[in-house]
Amino acid sequence: MRRCATASTPHAVGGWRARFVEHRIAGLGDMPRPGGPRTVTDGQVVELVARTPERTSKDATHWSTRSVAGETGLSQSTVSRIWRAFGLRPHRAETFELSTDPYLVDKVHDVVGLYLDPPERALVFCVDEKSRIQALDRAQPVLPMVPGVPQRMTAGYVPHGTTTLFAALEVATGKVIGSLHRRRRAEEFEKFLLRLGTEVPEGTDVHLVLDNYATHKTPSIKTWLVAHPRFHLHFTPAGSSWLNLVERWFAELTNKQIRRGVHKFVQALEADIRGWIATWSTDPKPYVWTEAADEILARLAGYLKRIPDSGHWLGRPRRDACGSAAYIR
Repeated sequence: MRRCATASTPHAVGGWRARFVEHRIAGLGDMPRPGGPRTVTDGQVVELVARTPERTSKDATHWSTRSVAGETGLSQSTVSRIWRAFGLRPHRAETFELSTDPYLVDKVHDVVGLYLDPPERALVFCVDEKSRIQALDRAQPVLPMVPGVPQRMTAGYVPHGTTTLFAALEVATGKVIGSLHRRRRAEEFEKFLLRLGTEVPEGTDVHLVLDNYATHKTPSIKTWLVAHPRFHLHFTPAGSSWLNLVERWFAELTNKQIRRGVHKFVQALEADIRGWIATWSTDPKPYVWTEAADEILARLAGYLKRIPDSGHWLGRPRRDACGSAAYIR
């Protein structure tokens, strides 16, 4: 009866009613269709789906439709259709990193808690440095795009120095406060913190999400924090840059400004970066975090169960239950 309810024309409804009157319930099932008989059996489909992730080609690290077709006797188009139906993509491989931070569980709860439930009368910033941004000039002139031909540039380039961007992404609004320096030391980080303090109204606490780089933990920085008690640092787990939202903004900056930029000197590169930050901040777009910490850690545990020899990670006390691995990005 479901098919009758979803039919869109009186003719179709009449056809289903006639089949029901003639064959009763059996008439509502699939009837023989026109065309040639089916040539691929369910067993062949099951065998192909099992073979793809469990075995590899004899002469390659992964399967291709041609190599599978040669071993199974199926056509390449049939293999391709089955792979699409079951979401199998042997030609693709993604990377991940497992954290060894023993406090991963606590840090994930701390940082995600700031994103989902920020403290009152406080601002949350994601802070990091994009170091050694190169001012690159192409070895030969760039050929502009014309109809039918994309922009072309030489693979060779001429370096003209580097700069480092210190950036703080305000989680609530997406506004970015940036500062450019030629080096990445505790001195530059302290200057950036002073700059950040001038941008935040007095009486407002400042919570910073940042990584475990040594510059963020030097004695001078610890002394500075004691003198500025409204600043609070929250460290992401080691090897878990995916947890810092400013990394997503860095990707935007790289893709839209730096990667295809041509700069004959560092000052030109820095001017373009400052201009891009100013343009972004006129209409900032916040990145909204939606996944709870427990959901992240539960997904991690599911991944670990699929990794051979990962049982010793899951068998530790609660703090270390996921402490030897970070969420797979």
